[in-house]
Amino acid sequence: MKRPTSIGIILHDFPLGGTERIALRLAQAWCERGIAVTLFVGADSGPQRALVPPDARLIFADPAIPRSRGSRQRLGRAAARYFTVHPVDAIFVIGNFHWAIVPALAGIASRPVIGVQVSSPLHMPQRGRLRQFVFERRMRRLLQRADLLIAMGETHRRQADAITGRPIAITIPLPALDDDIGPARPAQGRTILAAGRLIHQKGFDLLIAAFRQLDDAAARLVIVGSGPEADNLARQVAASGIAERITLAGYQPDIRPFLDEAALFVMPSRFEGYGAVIVEALGAGRPVIATASTPAVDDVLTDEACGIVVPAEDAAALAEAMRLMLDRPAPDPARLAAAVSAYHLGKGADAYLDAFARNAVTQGGAHR
Repeated sequence: MKRPTSIGIILHDFPLGGTERIALRLAQAWCERGIAVTLFVGADSGPQRALVPPDARLIFADPAIPRSRGSRQRLGRAAARYFTVHPVDAIFVIGNFHWAIVPALAGIASRPVIGVQVSSPLHMPQRGRLRQFVFERRMRRLLQRADLLIAMGETHRRQADAITGRPIAITIPLPALDDDIGPARPAQGRTILAAGRLIHQKGFDLLIAAFRQLDDAAARLVIVGSGPEADNLARQVAASGIAERITLAGYQPDIRPFLDEAALFVMPSRFEGYGAVIVEALGAGRPVIATASTPAVDDVLTDEACGIVVPAEDAAALAEAMRLMLDRPAPDPARLAAAVSAYHLGKGADAYLDAFARNAVTQGGAHR
């Protein structure tokens, strides 16, 4: 079973997204393993541009393809033209957002293995039956020529196989943790941390409302992130009556220093992809309160010591969970870090390479 020696990754741009961040981390890990990594990017924009590995080959679409109606299909066609001339052993399609590029890639003459990541829940109650039906039909159409679906948890994997009607999905735990992450240290104080893009989906308005209900003069709330809801959240904080205990810290390239100073982490999302930040928090030895908005809670919050799961859109439940967790003895940080040991970058990078290799073998002559 021969691992690929060259991998292509296609990005629309470099937004503040966990999916793109994980892809760039995987690219770095693969470069360190001697793999020739090519990043084909639609537009040179976005704050995560600085995370591009120095050893990766960076190719921009010419002309640039900014996000717009039909831009993902154009990105797929441009990438297919490039990788037809510059073949690779495998192409990694990152996340549900990029699925629309797959049909064009499937037409590359020197056919690489096409591995597609499933980054967001495939069944979402808020879609309703009709929208769910349309979503599944679109998924089958876009991914019918994909060779491999990579799910982050067993829930995603089972759903993917059921929707596509063929057993091509595997589970690889989300590689959200650096291999050289420092040891988790005991939590102190009563600081509550949250982090993510400041958008309605992430539920930070609910968290601020819940923090007001906490009625704990010693508690502090820190929210790390930037986004279009920043001004609205700042106004909500100013009107809260407890603004001196709430900090909007803005975008930070690394939340680990904030986790080290926190007693617990909260993810208040209305809906979520896999929720990599939950894994990061546990890896730093911090218990988590998360809404039932992501399959990650079924994978990593199964032990009460690791955290508490509350309903989405329920500020009162968030407040009660924060009260309970702040008042109980801090859990052993090493135990929490051990619960997510499978989520380290090195393990994930190797698992992806092995999956690409197995697929190339099982496809026989279909791949180079």
